[in-house]
Amino acid sequence: MRNIFLFIRRYFVFLSFVLLQFIALWILFKFNRFHRAVFLGVATEVTGGINTQVDKIDDYFHLHEENRRVHRMNDSLLNLLKNNFNPTDTAQRLVTDSVRIDTVTEVRRYLYREAKVLYNSVNVENNYLQVNRGAKEGIKDNMAVLNSDFSVVGQVVNVSPNFSQVMSLLHTKSRIPAMLKTTNVAGIIRWDAKDPRFLTLDGISKDVAVKKGDTILTSKYSFNYPPHFFLGRIADIKIDKSSGFYLIKVRCAINFANIQQVFIVENLQRTEQVELDKDTEKKMAQERRNSP
Repeated sequence: MRNIFLFIRRYFVFLSFVLLQFIALWILFKFNRFHRAVFLGVATEVTGGINTQVDKIDDYFHLHEENRRVHRMNDSLLNLLKNNFNPTDTAQRLVTDSVRIDTVTEVRRYLYREAKVLYNSVNVENNYLQVNRGAKEGIKDNMAVLNSDFSVVGQVVNVSPNFSQVMSLLHTKSRIPAMLKTTNVAGIIRWDAKDPRFLTLDGISKDVAVKKGDTILTSKYSFNYPPHFFLGRIADIKIDKSSGFYLIKVRCAINFANIQQVFIVENLQRTEQVELDKDTEKKMAQERRNSP
């Protein structure tokens, strides 16, 4: 207590000046309309700046929760896309007495489920991801996996009750039907196990017009992947003189080192398509055996 009084005594003149200065300013802003308006404007700017910085800090600590909320919202919106539905066959009609048949109903083909990446490898020849969705949530082998920006990640290759293992594009056995956006010409996307930033597009003949920067999308000729999703852009073009096909290097659409949220896409008609394909092969083989 004694130190406080000594401090006041020592700086009494300065403290008196500060006190009187505050009183003078208070009288000025209290009874003068112009100065009060200026003061309130400056105070608003200062507090606004402070609140902005505080809000940024608060947003930083809630980024995870917000990211999850937005990802769930995208999941809901993706399931409403027109590309996920097949229109009914309007050429076939069931005619009954005094009953109108609705022919505009659409049948869902693709179903999206959001998931979080728990593990991811990039720097080996055969890279995998692990996500927090499994058989309990309806995940099955061969389902496509998309990044949160809807570019292609890979496909599910193994499932446990609560988790799924995903073979990424950066895998030597990965083969994805792809096409050029400009011409719809189909090819195959694979990885040569060299640079995780680049993929290779095979099967494009040199008579097809291609150029650097062309967009590569998933093809409609796939049981697993929905069509027209982003794979990458052409970064380099060469010609294999021995085969007459291009050697096309594609810059991957995503950075596999920082994948966090994904969508798992189920083709609800895949089983029927695969069974039909197998039955056709069996039928053709049987006919070849029976032919003279």
